[in-house]
Amino acid sequence: MSRVVIIGSGFGGLSCGYILEKSGYEVTVLEQGAQAGGCLQCFWRGGEKFETGMHFIGSAAEGQTMHRMMGCLGLGDVQLSRLDPAGYDTVSLAGQQFRFPNGREAFIEQMAGYFPREKDNLRRYTDLVARIASASTLNSLTSAGRDMAANTEYQTRSINDVLDELFCDELLKNVLVGNLPLYAAERDKTPFSVHAFIMDFYNRSAFRVVGGSDTIAHTLASSIREMGGEVLTGKKVQRICCSDTQATGVETSDECFYPADYVISTIHPARLMEMLDTKLIRPAFRNRLSSIPNTTGCFSLYVKFKADTMPYMNTNYYGYQTRSPWNCGQDDFLYMHHCHEDQPRYAHSGVVLSYMNISEVDKWKGTRVGHRGTDYEDFKRRRAERLIQVVDRQLPGFASAIDAYYTSTPLTYLDYTGTEDGSMYGVAKDIHLGAAGRVPYRTKVPNLLLAGQNVNSHGIMGVLVGTIVTCSELIPPESWLNVYSS
Repeated sequence: MSRVVIIGSGFGGLSCGYILEKSGYEVTVLEQGAQAGGCLQCFWRGGEKFETGMHFIGSAAEGQTMHRMMGCLGLGDVQLSRLDPAGYDTVSLAGQQFRFPNGREAFIEQMAGYFPREKDNLRRYTDLVARIASASTLNSLTSAGRDMAANTEYQTRSINDVLDELFCDELLKNVLVGNLPLYAAERDKTPFSVHAFIMDFYNRSAFRVVGGSDTIAHTLASSIREMGGEVLTGKKVQRICCSDTQATGVETSDECFYPADYVISTIHPARLMEMLDTKLIRPAFRNRLSSIPNTTGCFSLYVKFKADTMPYMNTNYYGYQTRSPWNCGQDDFLYMHHCHEDQPRYAHSGVVLSYMNISEVDKWKGTRVGHRGTDYEDFKRRRAERLIQVVDRQLPGFASAIDAYYTSTPLTYLDYTGTEDGSMYGVAKDIHLGAAGRVPYRTKVPNLLLAGQNVNSHGIMGVLVGTIVTCSELIPPESWLNVYSS
């Protein structure tokens, strides 16, 4: 039986582990932190639970792609709670709120109600989004019938370039990118294809995970163990050992050696390069991976509400202080509630996210969580109190409903996930970089493969597609029937 060691226990590592263990490999997943899950992790403070990364998922209604794939991964019993189909996202711009409903026709009609002169253009837009999404494995999980020309063209054109071509109304263009914090889009850089995938994924349906996304991590880890594999926490990989021809295993910081026939890394490529001391990896490749830009980081405000005071908000709220989401500032935010039960009446907790570059906390680099000093805590408190006031101006009653709050910065993300610069989504997609900006799933070390959010795309579906591509290197086509069987 071939042995596979997987570095990192985020959704990429756990989904790879599940598929490969089910396909007959001997799997060991190694996680540096105290709990498995990566961006699926949740934490408890003041008796309430908070999400850290994956706050909601799309295309999970019965028969849709994510629903089918959750069944294939043994996640069929994970309980989901649907966001409002009439407005799963709410974008606040220029003092006006715009709701995004599920479904192509409903979306067109709703947006045309706000912008009646753009109805025909909205139809062209939704047709283009559907065409691009269906051209990618991100949507179809197959290469059959893919429109590769569309896939290629819109990977090389920016979001704003395509929207400028489609629409005349500037406010409508800005509304359509109102959910850009989901992928940290940048003007003139982020490919329109990224926008199209996100819009298609959530327009089909949108859900929160009841009880928190860590239920996905716990379920996958338990399934791997039940099948005979291992998921080990507190195991920081410090070195990938290589012979002259291939990887032979990994060493952890506690001086344990895990032999491997294959190694799969789901961590940030910059961290991976630090673990590799082999002539099989050329300096040019190392330098290229190290120079790929990363998405921005974020400041997180975790809010515990007073009992029975905050009605549960069954939508994701994007608040902006100007008429444009581009170049988000510290007073622009994404606000979401935690779903502790299916369709609750009142929220127990929630999170407010706003952009924060790691340069804002440079002076505390190298310090540990809980040991950064009073000046750091004062910095976070000032930022939090300002953000609370900003949210309360748009959503009166928010501030008075708060019982307690907790905060984190890109430094926290860096400590818990190891992602470069504490970025939200790892490497950034940039139309100007082309192939030089992509992280491959194969390396010159023939039995070292890559998966996770930096390969293909971030988010649950983007990571899952990367998992399938990577696992396909080890699983013959006829064996995939095993994976898809219940």
